[in-house]
This record gives sequence, C-alpha cells and structure tokens, in this order.
Amino acid sequence: MVELYGRDLITTQEWSREELDATFELAKDLKKKYYAHKLQSLLKDKTFFMLFYNTSTRTRASFEAAMTALGGHAQFVDVTTTRAGEGELPKDMARMYERYGHGLGIRILESAVNYVYGKGNAMIREYAEHCEVPVIDMADDVYHPCQGLADMLTVQEKIPKYQGKRYVIMWAYSDKIRSWGSVQEEALIMSRYGIDVSVAAPKGFELDPKIMDLCRKNAKASGAEFEITDDLKSALEGAHIVFPRSWASHACVMQGMDKFGKANEIKLHEKYRDWILNQELVDRMDPKSIIMHVLPVFRGQEATDEVMDGSHSVIYDQAENRLHAQMAVLALTMGEK
Repeated sequence: MVELYGRDLITTQEWSREELDATFELAKDLKKKYYAHKLQSLLKDKTFFMLFYNTSTRTRASFEAAMTALGGHAQFVDVTTTRAGEGELPKDMARMYERYGHGLGIRILESAVNYVYGKGNAMIREYAEHCEVPVIDMADDVYHPCQGLADMLTVQEKIPKYQGKRYVIMWAYSDKIRSWGSVQEEALIMSRYGIDVSVAAPKGFELDPKIMDLCRKNAKASGAEFEITDDLKSALEGAHIVFPRSWASHACVMQGMDKFGKANEIKLHEKYRDWILNQELVDRMDPKSIIMHVLPVFRGQEATDEVMDGSHSVIYDQAENRLHAQMAVLALTMGEK
C-alpha cells in the first residue's frame, strides 16, 4: 500500500508510478461507487480551501463536487477578495489556511503572473513550503497534475491496451494566449505509461526544453518513443489519441509578455491559422482513435465543430474524469491514515 497522506501534488512527475497507479485504481473504484450511490464519507467534516488567482470552469466545479461526494466541504476563495493584492505573503496565508482546513488547492497562471514563465509554479511551491496540510496544484504555468491524472484515466478507460499507442499533442491555432501547463503535464504523464508521444507544433512554438528532456527520459524508461515535429500531417497518420490545443510561443514565454509584446504574439499565431483539427486530418488518424481536449476548446480555431462533436471525441467523458481523479487525490492526501 502506498502512503500519500499529507503529500503535496504539484506535478505527477514527482509521484512514483506506484503512487500514480494507486491513484488510478482508487479513482476507478470511487467512480463505480459514485454511480452506485455507495460512496463513503471518506472526508467527513474536512475542508479543502481552493485559492483561485485565475478563473475556472471545470476545476472549481469538479473539486467542489468531489469534496461534497466524499462528505467534506470545498471553500472557494477568489484571491481578489483576499489581502494578497495588498502584499500579504504566501507563507502567512499558507499558515492561516492550514489552521482552518485540511488541504489547500491553488490555481495561478497566465495573466495572474503576467505570463512570466515559472512564476506561478514557484508561488505554489512557496505555499507548499510553509503549509503543513497538502497543497494541490490546480493549474500553473508549468504543470497541471489533476488534468494529467484525469486524462490518463480517460486513456485507460477508452484504450485499455494503451502501451505503444501514439498520442499526438498538436499545437492548434487560437487568438487566445495560453500557457504550457496542460500540454507539458500531458507529455510527462503519457510518456511514463509507455505511450508514444509526438508534440507537433510550428517552428517557434517549442515547449520547455527541460520538460521535454524529462519526457525523453520517461519514454526511455517505459519503453516508449518521444518526438517533437513540425510535420503535422505525418504526426497524425495512424495516431490513436490526438489533443489539439493552442499555446504561447517559445519567445513569448521565455522573454515574458511585457518584453515580447501581445501584438507580436497574436501576429505569430495568425501565421498558422491552418493548424486546425478538421475532418480531413481526423481521417488520417487510426479508425478507432479518440480526440481529447482539456477544455475550453476554441471551436472554429483549434478544431471544428464537426470534429469536437463527432464520434471520435471523448471531451465530456474526459471532463467528468476530473471529478473522479480528484476524489482519489483528495481521499489519499487528506483522508485518515
């Protein structure tokens, strides 16, 4: 049995395969019990504080639903309603929340850190350093562990014999500027589970080279392959899982939005408006392939309605699995020893 009580979750890369496997097994068990109305109050009388520096659709809803399902309470805190903006330090806030509750989730990325790469992740680690209760990363500019867990759970459900299958993380056009957390977390966790990962993106949209090196090491250890390419059509040929999503350029992320300029970033994105997942590209994929997306998907930009609403799409099952994966994480890190 693994022991995760009191552990932080800042990236899946910092949990062992054994710990991740235990999380998936519990998530599957809790999902069955959820539908059978047989869930136990594993977190009765426990409170999970959720500190949001950024807005959210699924993250807040899924964590609140998870805590309710397990008999506990999730308390939403919009950071603008706190004194953080007036200079209150993360260590003081962390020590306060640990006295009031049993876990702390934090979401901080993009505009909340002015697109300064790594600042969001560093803030979460600062909270974790001074907090005696588990700190759960609810998305930052480098990682998104809860999304990664939900997506690996979805792959295991939809493609049980997933080892050796090919997962394409496809850059897709959008007029929105999004950080790297979700796509990097996908590459990290999929490469640990023996799935061949291809990151397909135009030149100039390369991800963090240190994270990419970790993915290569993961793939080597799991017997998988890892590649980075700008040849989208070749990458999609026979692919089993495809995830189309926009992300900020390497220059923008590494220089910072203030220095690189939002107008320059948007102009760079516009050069690749044809990077959209449409039916023609889907027809290149394996006939039994699935299309995933962490949502929100920008329809008509990242992918067409025909594709997102088509038979290959599993985006709503994937979104639901945020609930079940997070129930497992909360139960394991906050439940009784």
